[in-house]
Amino acid sequence: MSSGARSHTAPPPSERRPVSLPRLAEMKENGEPIVMVTAYDYPSAQVAEAAGVDVVLVGDSAAMVVLGLPGTEQVSMEEMVVLGKAVRRGLRTPLMVGDLPMGSYEASNELAVQSAQRLVKETGCQTVKLEAGGIAVERARAIVRSGIPVMGHIGLTPQTATALGGYKAQGKTAASAIKLCEEALALQSVGCFAIVFEAVPAAITETIVEKLHIPSIGIGAGPATSGQVLVFHDLLGITTGHMAKFVKRYADLHETMVEAVGRYGEEVRSGHFPEPDHVYSVEPAELDEFRRYLDQESLASAKAWEWEPLP
Repeated sequence: MSSGARSHTAPPPSERRPVSLPRLAEMKENGEPIVMVTAYDYPSAQVAEAAGVDVVLVGDSAAMVVLGLPGTEQVSMEEMVVLGKAVRRGLRTPLMVGDLPMGSYEASNELAVQSAQRLVKETGCQTVKLEAGGIAVERARAIVRSGIPVMGHIGLTPQTATALGGYKAQGKTAASAIKLCEEALALQSVGCFAIVFEAVPAAITETIVEKLHIPSIGIGAGPATSGQVLVFHDLLGITTGHMAKFVKRYADLHETMVEAVGRYGEEVRSGHFPEPDHVYSVEPAELDEFRRYLDQESLASAKAWEWEPLP
């Protein structure tokens, strides 16, 4: 959102309608900021729905924040499908975007289309995202031509972070900024409906988005984009350890969860949980009948043992 954009608030749940691609284009034209978050399961999708976000990305960042992997490169299509199915069940109005994981689109246009079709068919996402770099523009063109909308991604592209020199800002030199601009314009020309700018200097982003007629989504790219995206676990403070410069925490749920689970453990160990309010009751007559049955069974078993012949 540009610094001069008007203030907007999300409509109440009863007035929300499913977010479509034309709606996103309209939001860009009207200067309405687009709110995008990641989600990887049913509960987080429900939170995104209730909060009134516009776009939900089932990102390959799940590799790190959900699956505990060191990077996004190791997440599989099968894992992305499982996560996507769960997210779909929790969404009603946000546009759902599925990330194509590394290895699912680079080899050929045919593979890219097949992977995109699988993600859409099996998860219910309406669109897919792939990272720019190298042949990605041609793959995006093929997927768009197959009838599936594509969101591009430039700047810091985690799947190829090693080739970019690690997890650091991109476009800090004139040459690299020119490359980013060319990638953005190329993705727009092949039909991408939006582009994510990640870890790009704000001034470079602002200059590039002025040349785009499609929405742009920033993550560490300044306020000039059409909208912003953050990782669900990062903004809620569930993720621990080093955070990227662009992350803003809106809660500290990790500490809250540790404290709650710790109190639960203390109450179990001290005998204070469960309490009477947490247990089910049974009618005394039913309990008495059950106990009589057990007494009779015990007596019958004892008699059977007493008369059992020795071998």
